[in-house]
Amino acid sequence: MINLENILTNFNSQFAQIQNPQQLEELRINFLGKKGIITELFANLKSLNNEEKKSFGNEVNKIRDIVSTSIENKKNLFINLELNAKLAEEKIDLSAPIRPENKGSLHPITRVMSNIEKIFSELNFEFAYGPEIEDDFHNFSALNIPEDHPARQMQDTFYLKDSDLVLRTHTSNTQIRKMLSSQVPLRVCSLGKVFRKEFDQTHSPMFHQFEGFVVDKNVTMENLKWTLEYFLQKFFEVDNIQLRFRASFFPFTEPSAEVDINYGVNNGKIEIGKGDKFMEILGCGMIHPNVLKNCQIDHQQFQGFAFGVGIERLAMLKYGITDLRLLYENDIRFLKNFA
Repeated sequence: MINLENILTNFNSQFAQIQNPQQLEELRINFLGKKGIITELFANLKSLNNEEKKSFGNEVNKIRDIVSTSIENKKNLFINLELNAKLAEEKIDLSAPIRPENKGSLHPITRVMSNIEKIFSELNFEFAYGPEIEDDFHNFSALNIPEDHPARQMQDTFYLKDSDLVLRTHTSNTQIRKMLSSQVPLRVCSLGKVFRKEFDQTHSPMFHQFEGFVVDKNVTMENLKWTLEYFLQKFFEVDNIQLRFRASFFPFTEPSAEVDINYGVNNGKIEIGKGDKFMEILGCGMIHPNVLKNCQIDHQQFQGFAFGVGIERLAMLKYGITDLRLLYENDIRFLKNFA
């Protein structure tokens, strides 16, 4: 009878000397391979009687289990050692500075428009948008602008070739369309691109304008003043701002006014809402009765106010930009200041 204890002792002796996965695989083949020592033991069962088969077979199974478990555990140990070695080599130095990421940011004009929408949404204003190519009625006539008004001249307005259509000179066309298509009372704001033939440090042939208007019963200049104070204080993030209304003329409002706001200069920087100096910020007034009539609104029963301001103008004041043209030069160094 084969001495199984010697086989197990022989295995343990060789197993103790294993130093790497290759040696372990050779040991496995030697004992558990097709022609391995333990495999041969199972082949010898054929020559034994039933009682011997049962007894001898159980012992061989025990040895096989011991050998298999030992080899499997050793194999897992080598795998873990290899993995730990790789992790040590590829260890990330968390103290190293990260690479800077390229990230986008909102353009100053987009920031201003979003800010305006937020503020006037708090006042339950509706936002309306209109076409940038407009006809004479919606851009001029409905707004009480006479045919001989300078705004209609070729040197001030972009006319489409062989057409009476123009690139809108203000977003007031949206207000006309809204008043014609909706029932009063109305509380509406409009933002968008407008076009005029002018280009210098503070003017662009294409710029963005923001206008708002209210039409309701018993609307007064006091309502207009409160609305403008609320907006300007929120926009410039100041607790108090002084408004100065100067009489002016616009064909679509009567009375009309230019609005100035107070400011001061500190270390060369303009501070809105501080100081005793004033600068012009926007135009406004009570909607002219002729405009209401042109929009089929009873001017005896309803009144309204309107105001408008250039969005670039607001951006320049809010962010301290001195040249309007910087907003359109796509200079990444300039735009990164607002990231």
